[in-house]
Amino acid sequence: MPTDAPILGAESVLVGCTATDQADAITQVGRKLLELGAVEPGYLDAMHERERSVSTYIGENVAIPHGTDESRRFVKRTRLAVLQFPGGVDWDGNDVRLCVGIAAKGSEQVGILSSLARILMDGEQARQLREAPDAETILRLLNQMDEEFSE
Repeated sequence: MPTDAPILGAESVLVGCTATDQADAITQVGRKLLELGAVEPGYLDAMHERERSVSTYIGENVAIPHGTDESRRFVKRTRLAVLQFPGGVDWDGNDVRLCVGIAAKGSEQVGILSSLARILMDGEQARQLREAPDAETILRLLNQMDEEFSE
């Protein structure tokens, strides 16, 4: 995989997903990061470990599962995986419709989280993300994040 590949591409987004519970959703987004070549298998356990210590639910029906600081050694390249769960997933009492898995090699996740927060502060954009009919819509809405990190 080229190092200049975008952190978010069409192959990174899945719509219409279902999950039995929060752990299943985290596993699915972790497997997507693994499939994308962004992480080594050990990162998936670290995503569950992170969730046990601090919830990654950030509001607006969005969660951002990611690994622990120690798990950065399992990250091959910065990449996002976005899974939409139209039926929702119970996330410690919150309803999650969009799961944004983050694999970041260094402190890049700070910028990624900041960009995502700006999008979610716009209620209409947040709704569009949750209800996107296809991957292209999600890509269009999140594209500004990719542009910021590929410059």
